[in-house]
Amino acid sequence: MSTVRLAHPLISRARATGWIPVWSTPAALRAVRAVVVVCGLFALTDKAIGNLQMATFAAFGGFATLVLASFGGTRRDKFLAHIALAVAGSALLTIGTVVSSSTVLAALVTVPVTFAVFFAGIAGPNAASGATAALLAYVLPAASRGTIGMVPDRLAGWWLASVAGTAAVLLLSPRLDENALRREAAELAGAVADQIDAALAGGDGEDALAAALAAKHRLLARFTATPYRPTGLAAADQALANAVELLEWCAALTSDAIRERADLSEASPVAQRLLATTGGILRDCSTLLAGGDARPDIDLLERCQADAVTGLDRRPPPVDGARASAQAAFHAHAIAVAVLALATETLVAAGLADPAWLEDRRQRWYARSSTAARAAGRVGSVLSAAHTHASVRSVWFVNSLRGAVALAAAVAVADVGSLQHGFWVVLGTLSVLRTSAASTGATALRALAGTALGFVVGGALLLAIGGATTALWVVLPVAVLVAGYAPGTAPFVVGQAAFTVTVAVLFNLLAPVGWKVGVVRIEDVAIGCAVSAAVGTLFWPRGVAAVVGDDLADAYRSGAAYLRQAVGWAAGVRGGEPDAAPAAGVAGARLDEALRGLLAEQGTKHIARQDLWRLVGGTLRLRLTARAIAELPGDAAAIDAVREPLERRTDVLAAWYEELATLVSRPGHIAPRELHPPSLAPIGADRAPSSYYGIWLCEHLSHLAEHLGELVAPADQVAQIRRRPWWR
Repeated sequence: MSTVRLAHPLISRARATGWIPVWSTPAALRAVRAVVVVCGLFALTDKAIGNLQMATFAAFGGFATLVLASFGGTRRDKFLAHIALAVAGSALLTIGTVVSSSTVLAALVTVPVTFAVFFAGIAGPNAASGATAALLAYVLPAASRGTIGMVPDRLAGWWLASVAGTAAVLLLSPRLDENALRREAAELAGAVADQIDAALAGGDGEDALAAALAAKHRLLARFTATPYRPTGLAAADQALANAVELLEWCAALTSDAIRERADLSEASPVAQRLLATTGGILRDCSTLLAGGDARPDIDLLERCQADAVTGLDRRPPPVDGARASAQAAFHAHAIAVAVLALATETLVAAGLADPAWLEDRRQRWYARSSTAARAAGRVGSVLSAAHTHASVRSVWFVNSLRGAVALAAAVAVADVGSLQHGFWVVLGTLSVLRTSAASTGATALRALAGTALGFVVGGALLLAIGGATTALWVVLPVAVLVAGYAPGTAPFVVGQAAFTVTVAVLFNLLAPVGWKVGVVRIEDVAIGCAVSAAVGTLFWPRGVAAVVGDDLADAYRSGAAYLRQAVGWAAGVRGGEPDAAPAAGVAGARLDEALRGLLAEQGTKHIARQDLWRLVGGTLRLRLTARAIAELPGDAAAIDAVREPLERRTDVLAAWYEELATLVSRPGHIAPRELHPPSLAPIGADRAPSSYYGIWLCEHLSHLAEHLGELVAPADQVAQIRRRPWWR
C-alpha cells in the first residue's frame, strides 16, 4: 500500500511535466496515416519499382507531409496547404540537388533559401507549421552529393508522398470544430449586447456582466492559446483577428460603463438611442460571426454617433446630474466607436464587404491621414506583412536569419567533413534550433539522449534480427507508429529515439549495414547540435524574450506619441490630424507575434502567461483610446476652462508610458527608476469642464489611468528578467 501511495505522486508529477505520453485522437490518426503512407510508399518504390532515390524521398517526404507538417483549418485549407507544401518542396528539392556539388555554393544558397522559408511563416499558422517539412526537402539533397539526373526520381518520390499524404489527411482526420473562434466571438458580441440592453432597461445587469466576462475569457483563451496567430494574411483572416481584439475592447468599455452607472435608463435620449443602436449592431455582428444572415446597419450607427457628437462645443451639460449625464454620453460614444470598427471587420470576415467600401472604411478608422490610408490599403497583403516584419525588432526576421545562418553552417560542416550521411548534421541542427541559446542547449541534450536511446534500441533489434529482411519490415511500421504519435504527446526524447529506430530500419532495408548506422547518426546529430548551440550563442542568445521587451517598449512609446497627437487634435491645438496611428499599429503587430513566439519557445518563461498578455492588453488599451479620442472633432473653444489641466494629464500619462517603456527595454548603464501608477491631479470645481466635449476628453484619460496599476508588477518582472545573464 505504501508503495502505491509513493508511486501515485511520482506518476502525477511525471504526467504533469510531460514525461508520460497522453492519449490524443488526432495524434493517433496522424500516426496511422504515417504508417500507411510511409511504409506503403517505401514498399512500392523499393520493392516494386526498385528505385533507391525514389524510395528515399518517398519515405522522408511522407514523414515530412504527415508528421513534421500539421495544418489546421477546414479541409479546403488543409488541401491548399498540402498543395503549397508539395510545390514549395519540389522547388527546394531541385535547388538542393543543384547546389550539392559545391560546398561554397550550397552554404551560400542555403542562407536566402532557408531564410525565405522561415520568414514565410508570417503568412499564417499553416505557413509556419509547414516550414520544417519544406526545409526537409531542401536539406536532404543539399547536404548529400547528387546529380541533376537524380532530380526526376527524387521529385517522383516527393510527389508520391505529397499526393498520398494529402489524401490520407483528408480521409483520416478527426472532425474538428473549425469555427470555434468565430462561435466564441459571436457569443461575446451577444453577451455585450445583453449588457447594454439590461442597463438601458434599468436592471442591475449583474447576470449580463458575469456572462460577458465569462464569454470574454473563453474567447481570449482560445485566441491566445496558439503559438501562432490563428489567422492568416487573407483579408477575411485579418478582419477576424481584428474583430477579436475589438470585441475585447468593447467588452471592457461596456463593463466600465455598467460598473459606473448600471442604470442607463435615465441617460439623455440621444445617448440612449446611440446605445440601443449599438446593441443592435452587436447582435447583427454576433449573427454574422455565427454563420447566420445579417447586415449591420453601419450608416445608421454613424448617424446616431454624429448626432451625439454634433454640437458638443455648444451644448453645456445640465446643472443637475451634469457629470452623470456626461459620463453616460461618453460611454455611449466610446462603445459606438469600437462597435463601428467591429462591424466593419465583421463584414469583411464574413465576405460581405466590397473592397472599395472596405478601403474607405479603414481610411476613416486609421485617422484619415494619407499615410494611414496607404497603410490601411495594404492590410491583408503579403507585401505589407513582409514590410512590417523586415526589421531586427521583428521576431520573424531575427528567427529566420538565425535559422538560416545555422543551417548554412551545418551544410558547410557536413560537406567539408565528407560525412557519410551529412544531412543528419543539418537535421540535427534543424531539430534542436530554438530561439535562445539556453533553450537550444537544453533541446540539444534531449536530442542526443533520444538519439542514443534510439541507437541502443535499434542496435539491439538489428543484432537480434540479423539479416532477416522480413523481420525488419515488421519492425518498420511499429517504429513509424511511435515516431508519428510522439510529437506533442510524449517527451522530445521519445520522438527522437523512435525517429532514430525508423531511420536505422529504413537504411538497413535499402543497404544493410547493421547497427553501425546508429553510431553514424549519433555522431552527425552531435555535430548538428553543436552547430546549433554555437550559432544560438553567437546570434541572439536571449531569444524571443529580448524582442518581447523591445517590442513592448516600442508599442508603449508609439502609443504615447499617438495619445499626445490625438489629444492635441481633439483639443484644437494641433494643426494636422494625428499621423501616428500606422506606427502604433505596426508596433502592436510586432509585439503580438513576438509574444506568441515566446510562448511557443520551450523552457522556463519566469513570468506568467496572463501577466504577459496583461502588458500587451495595456498597449492595446492605450492605442485604442487614442483612436477613440482622434475620432472627436477638434475644437479649442469647447475646452477652454480645462485646457491646462487636460494638457497636464496628457503629459503625465504619456511620460508614465515612456517610463514604462524604458523599464522593459534593453538594459542600460543607468538603472531605471521604480515604477508607480501615475496620479492625475483632480480638476478643481472652479475649472470643471463646461461642456460634454470637455468631460468626454477628461473621461477618456481618467479611464486610461484607472488600469495602469495592473501593469506595474508585470513590467517590473520583465525588467528583472532582462537584466539577468542569458544563460540563466
